[in-house]
Amino acid sequence: MYIAMNRFKVKIGCEGDFISIWKNRETYLDTVPDFIGFNMLQGPTTEEYTLFASHSTWASRQAFVNWTESEQFRMAHSGAGGKSKDIYLGPPQFEGFTKVV
Repeated sequence: MYIAMNRFKVKIGCEGDFISIWKNRETYLDTVPDFIGFNMLQGPTTEEYTLFASHSTWASRQAFVNWTESEQFRMAHSGAGGKSKDIYLGPPQFEGFTKVV
């Protein structure tokens, strides 16, 4: 199993906009082989931002790589950041983990 996470630093006061973007976006993940699940997690708030993390689970690292190279990935990310870019403090930070136990 492989877990892919992106950490997002969202400007204070923009949390609702960020959540709405993710609730209403088409990810196409349900059409991708070996996709297991997805969660968007809200973390702590600092004086500067609220931390969010996307958490997708895959059958393997290769399944995730295949997703990133797929047409579904391109469709899901077309226009990403566009007019909502100003709600973020920098780009998302990717972290990938392989299950060992």
